[in-house]
Amino acid sequence: MVGRIFYNTKILEKSLDATWKRNQAISHNIANVDTPGYKKKEVSFEKELADAMAGYGFKGKRTRDRHIQIGNVAIDEINPRVIEVDSTKMRVDDNNVDIDTEMANLATNTIMHYAAVQKINGELHRLKNIINEGRR
Repeated sequence: MVGRIFYNTKILEKSLDATWKRNQAISHNIANVDTPGYKKKEVSFEKELADAMAGYGFKGKRTRDRHIQIGNVAIDEINPRVIEVDSTKMRVDDNNVDIDTEMANLATNTIMHYAAVQKINGELHRLKNIINEGRR
């Protein structure tokens, strides 16, 4: 029962971690827009989260860190990863950061972060109401 109550907050917590890490990556990209040879950074998270949320199929249990993962990954094990993008070349100095794209990505990420914060506040408010109503 408790696991189902906090399942949504785990997803939101991981989403907040991803938007925070994405904000850092975008900030690094903007700060290094004029650095020769700098390759932009991106955060990979959404596909891994979608796969973990699907939750269907066979799931193996790992008892040691060196065991191979079988099946879907648990939400607790998903972490946003920073990836260096070196497949594009924007300028002569080998820097592939486009400031307009990064500013648009920053605005989108900020909106996603605030939406996740509002959602988690709503979930916690709902839990507070459940606890308070249980006292009566």
